[in-house]
Amino acid sequence: MPVDTKFIGKEYDPVIYVIGEEKIKEYAFAVGDLNPLYIDREFAKKSKYKTIIAPPMFVVVFARDTIFSLFEDKEIKINMSMLVHGEQEFTFHKIVKANDIIKSTSKIKNIFQKNNNDFIEFETKSYNQNNELVVEGNWIFIIRGQ
Repeated sequence: MPVDTKFIGKEYDPVIYVIGEEKIKEYAFAVGDLNPLYIDREFAKKSKYKTIIAPPMFVVVFARDTIFSLFEDKEIKINMSMLVHGEQEFTFHKIVKANDIIKSTSKIKNIFQKNNNDFIEFETKSYNQNNELVVEGNWIFIIRGQ
């Protein structure tokens, strides 16, 4: 059954994520990005940031629960066994630092059908504790036709 377009514009509760220094380091090691700004506290202290910073793609860590809000939405009833991650695009505005408190908001930007597949365009916006926009995300999820 196609995903109903009546859900376009649906917003989800904001998600709060406290950026932990160790989590940043774990992520950097996991993806093989050993930039000392991500893993070396003493090096980072001497930088203009004065602390460990997160790699740009760390957004997938702090925005994850916003996406789960969509996936677990009982109204929309996404068939997870048929879901494929289509694409993602980010616009970065501010550096994310260790100990930042990030609030991510999300909404369904668009739903459309193409070739028996449903496409959900999902928008996230993440703000730091100073209410500064740090990153905007646009995610495309495809639910393959059956």
